[in-house]
Amino acid sequence: MPSTSSLISPVLVTGATGKTGTRVVSGLAARAIAVRAASRSGAVPFHWDDPSTWAPALDGAEGLSIAYAPDLAITGAAETVAALARAATEAGVRRIVLLSGRGEDEAQRAERLVQAEAPQATVVRSAFFAQNFSGVFLEDVRAGELALPVGDVPEPFVDADDVADVMVAALTEDGHEGLVHEVTGPRLLTFADAAAEIARAAGRDVRYVRVPAEDYAAGLAAAGVPADVAELLRYLFTEVLDGRNATVTDGVERALGRPPRDFAAYADAVARTGAWAVRR
Repeated sequence: MPSTSSLISPVLVTGATGKTGTRVVSGLAARAIAVRAASRSGAVPFHWDDPSTWAPALDGAEGLSIAYAPDLAITGAAETVAALARAATEAGVRRIVLLSGRGEDEAQRAERLVQAEAPQATVVRSAFFAQNFSGVFLEDVRAGELALPVGDVPEPFVDADDVADVMVAALTEDGHEGLVHEVTGPRLLTFADAAAEIARAAGRDVRYVRVPAEDYAAGLAAAGVPADVAELLRYLFTEVLDGRNATVTDGVERALGRPPRDFAAYADAVARTGAWAVRR
């Protein structure tokens, strides 16, 4: 586990209202780090497609957390995050952390481009978030049926709290510079296994059903999901979740000195909130 150093402050957090961004903001605040929470409409305006907003946001910052939305697999994303890393380095930012996706070719290309611009940058390469089951899949779980175009492929679902904790550590401690922290949960589960864990925790029936990719795409279109988002989901479910990530790593423990949170603990915590209860 890397050692603590003098704190980096302030830190510019992109995607500050997202799944990991909110957690990074909270984690930094808990360490008394000044945070610039960047978003399109927030107090610190930041637009990925408007580089003129980058310099004011970076001015005087010592740390930078990069979480590109919607995903690093999007065309042009790798070049965009590399350009931000270059601008940050030129602005004197000392620590840069990039959130990346495990098993995504374009995400790995983004990692290489960012570290070419900023060799000190740390990459946090994440497995599939457990929190997707209480986020993007929430209504499906509430309905009792999770239908996705994924087969009997195991995935080491990782808790977003662990991902954010690793990012915060990399922003505030020595020893992470230039590293790639590949972070996963502690065990492999299929989506059917995950549904069973949720059913156990919630005390109700939740089943997983595999559907053909074309039927899933048609359902997204019927629901009005934008074509680019639908294509991203198709890529995720039919290519990234093809078994290439069916291994666990010790990335969380090496970065934080503790084991990662298990999916069962996540499921129990969400169930206690009532989020997965049937809505009448």
